[in-house]
Amino acid sequence: MKGDNEHRSIRKQRGRWAARAIFFCLSIVAAGFINLQIFSTDLYTLRSSENRLRTITVPAPRGTIYDRHGRAIADNVPGYDVSMLPGPRDSISAGLDRLADRLELSPERRTALLSRNRDRPGEALVVRENANFEQVAFIEERRPRFRRVVVDQRPHRRYPAGPAIAHMIGYVGEISQEELARPEYAGYESGQSVGKAGLEQQYEHRLAGRDGIRYAEVNALGSVVRDLGVAQAQPPVPGDDLHLGIDLDLQMYADSVFPDGMRGGVVALDPVTGEVLLLYSHPTFDPNAFIGGIPLNLWNALREHPDEPLLDRVSMASYPPGSTWKLVMSTIGMKTADLAIETYHADTCDGGLWYHTRYFRCWLSRGHGRLNLSEAIKHSCNVWFYQAGQRIGLDPLLAGVGEFGFGRATGIDLPSERSGLFPDSRQWYDDRLGRGRWTEAVVWNLSIGQGENEQTLLAMAQFYAALATGRAPVIPHLVRDEMLAQQRADWTLDLPEVQRRQLVDALARVVNEPGGTAYGNRLARWTLAGKTGTAQNPHGEPHSWFVGFAPAYDPRIVIAAVVEHGHPDGAPSLAVPLAAGIVDRHLETLGLPPEDAPGVRPAEALPPRAGG
Repeated sequence: MKGDNEHRSIRKQRGRWAARAIFFCLSIVAAGFINLQIFSTDLYTLRSSENRLRTITVPAPRGTIYDRHGRAIADNVPGYDVSMLPGPRDSISAGLDRLADRLELSPERRTALLSRNRDRPGEALVVRENANFEQVAFIEERRPRFRRVVVDQRPHRRYPAGPAIAHMIGYVGEISQEELARPEYAGYESGQSVGKAGLEQQYEHRLAGRDGIRYAEVNALGSVVRDLGVAQAQPPVPGDDLHLGIDLDLQMYADSVFPDGMRGGVVALDPVTGEVLLLYSHPTFDPNAFIGGIPLNLWNALREHPDEPLLDRVSMASYPPGSTWKLVMSTIGMKTADLAIETYHADTCDGGLWYHTRYFRCWLSRGHGRLNLSEAIKHSCNVWFYQAGQRIGLDPLLAGVGEFGFGRATGIDLPSERSGLFPDSRQWYDDRLGRGRWTEAVVWNLSIGQGENEQTLLAMAQFYAALATGRAPVIPHLVRDEMLAQQRADWTLDLPEVQRRQLVDALARVVNEPGGTAYGNRLARWTLAGKTGTAQNPHGEPHSWFVGFAPAYDPRIVIAAVVEHGHPDGAPSLAVPLAAGIVDRHLETLGLPPEDAPGVRPAEALPPRAGG
């Protein structure tokens, strides 16, 4: 009996321990269930949503860019982007293989996409921007094969005027890893489109807006179940619009009349407001080709083309200014060397002039004879300006040129403007040519816009704007903005008004009097004032220049044009008719009344100065 009781007692004790263990386990389960259902609902709901939903970036429409008349220069049109949702690397690689032929993915592009997926595995992968309808239809018709692929309708850039506005407007492209590392692109993500050149780059942060997001629902395998559309989405914020001073019609006109097969550029400014009316470089390219990623073969063709179509010859190239520089010399001479509009030099022009053992030629081999400053400008006599340079002297010339802003950028609102070249001291020559290996004869070449003298179209246009108005020039700007219109250069010509007006008269004689070097291209309705230039270069025929403004005595436009190798010996200058035609068209567009008698209106003459 005793043994039976002990066994029953042991069994009861074990039962009680088992019951306690079961109760304890059930308590833990109950506590976990309560925690899950009551206290951790939000957490696990979020985790469930994260597993179920995939975030898709919705690009913001870039701001529209308008010309001065409200016509779109750059806008947006609907397009299709093809993306792949995050997933295992093998799945992403296999999906790219299936898409490669249809989406025209090169091996380099495929490698770049896999690299991006490795660096950012949790982000959707933009495989192809601006896919065409046939490519989208191929994917949608085979949806079971492309369960991770999402096709989105997104805004894409469009440039209606195409090549006519390429260098001014720039283009957009996918942000690079180098750009992502720069502080100005903080907050940008891989795969985004950004401005790469021109205004698109300069005003990227105004044009870009702020991207939105939306969600797609996926199953446990990562395949898209449905697009949630606007539900739980954050809409994108469009970028700001830009309004330019550019006249799109004038831009397209320049594109249509620029000499075929030639290189060069032309820029036109409003001399009062500083607004850029026209900025055109040739040869050009189509910025629409960059939308959605430019094909590698086309990109290489553009970069390697001997004519450098990607180069903006208005803001990024410099040329010897040739005889257009003679107005700079005239201004410095009036300020520092007591030159006057009636000044004659001791030596007449017989076709050239000796400097010790070297003979410096005039462009007219038979010579111009005896000329004063006004006549020397009209006929573009080199011999007169050789003597002017000698009279001014090298040091005052180097200092005077620097006072007019040459050798530094104008400050135009473009991202890659380059400055011209002009020596700033004798040390400049010593450093480059060697002490004792150069002579004062350098001033003769500098005086006619040759030698160590290269300038941009923008710099020359800015100087002539100061000459046209007599005021410190407004810094050139493409965007119409009150603040930009108030920003002036930190220099003026500092000439008495009578002398400035006399130089304007001389420029009017260049175009409007027989014998002037631009007489054949005078305007029928307005007085065009300007200076031709023939710039020698070691790579072929001389470059053709023209810089001027009109109407001469109430200027509405300043223009600078250059055509590379555009003035072969015995042939007409190509830059002069190009510039004259653009000026005439602009004044006609303005509705400016024709002048009663276009031509020179001489300022009151001053007596010759002592020693003149």
